[in-house]
Amino acid sequence: MLAVPAKADFRVCNSTQNLVGVAIGYRAESGWISEGWWQVPASTCATLIEGELQSRYYYLYAEDAARGGRWTGDVNMCVAENEFKIAGVDDCYARSFQRMGFKEYDTGRQGSWMVQLSDTPGTQESQH
Repeated sequence: MLAVPAKADFRVCNSTQNLVGVAIGYRAESGWISEGWWQVPASTCATLIEGELQSRYYYLYAEDAARGGRWTGDVNMCVAENEFKIAGVDDCYARSFQRMGFKEYDTGRQGSWMVQLSDTPGTQESQH
């Protein structure tokens, strides 16, 4: 019998020296959802999704609050200026949202996942 990990979740760890704002996107039963912002202070981690992960793919967008650096990808989703939970990824501008490129993470159906944000946006590694 396999040992079950004590905590299953999707976490983001900020290994920069600055505050980072993070948004996540995923596919729910009702369709695409994007939500944020999580404010992740320097050298800390934040749990974006608690419990066993339900999806295989998750999408992440983050920006450095101080220096404006961004961690992006090529999957477009909607974000808002303040705290948000947005259904759907189409017509962002028409719905008064902004559109940002999110990076795809394939969790391989694992129960938990951790993404490390480093000082070099775009080259950071993720591990589980």
